[in-house]
Amino acid sequence: MDVQDRLNGVNLSINKAVKQAEREEEAVDLIAVSKTFAAEDIRPVLDAGQRVFGENRVQESQGKWPELKNEFGGVELHLIGPLQSNKSADAVALFDVIHTVDREKIAKTLAVEMKSQGKDLPVYVQVNTGEEEQKAGVSPKEAVAFANRCRDVHGLNVVGLMCIPPFDENPGPHFALLGNLAREAGLEKLSMGMSSDYETAIAFGATSVRVGSAIFGSRG
Repeated sequence: MDVQDRLNGVNLSINKAVKQAEREEEAVDLIAVSKTFAAEDIRPVLDAGQRVFGENRVQESQGKWPELKNEFGGVELHLIGPLQSNKSADAVALFDVIHTVDREKIAKTLAVEMKSQGKDLPVYVQVNTGEEEQKAGVSPKEAVAFANRCRDVHGLNVVGLMCIPPFDENPGPHFALLGNLAREAGLEKLSMGMSSDYETAIAFGATSVRVGSAIFGSRG
């Protein structure tokens, strides 16, 4: 099975999950996660019509996406990995959406860079739903207040919440928690679900799912 067949299979699974959840057609955006894959691996997915992609690292993305964006129109690039404040300028210049705002310093530097570059990128607040020490994200109890500060103090265009549940736990309760927090914060978008659990995430209201290996295959 080639990458285009895998992409078609993922899209069919998304559509089926959306119908089973009795949600509106087109309710869920597929973010094809191309981290660690080279431009030549990404081109067939672009050729198949996919235009929304996710990357984890700013520097890696700078090495392949400017050329790909020039080559293919309509690409929307999402930063889904942790952001260091010293990479904020580069992130604002290259990415279209940022999913990993998780601390005051990042919110502040992103706001400054967006103003400097004349941009108003949509951002998500990352929530550490499992409260794992090694994982990025604000704690659930701080999420609503932090999202409000990002909007009201820093002027960021906060559109939703994002999470990565603990890999060894049932993701359902984590997705439910993120949905409840988003409603409390008055946010409509939920970035949640990866290759192993995106259908579950759709059942819990995901508006975008981040799928890599189910499309590109295993990473070396």
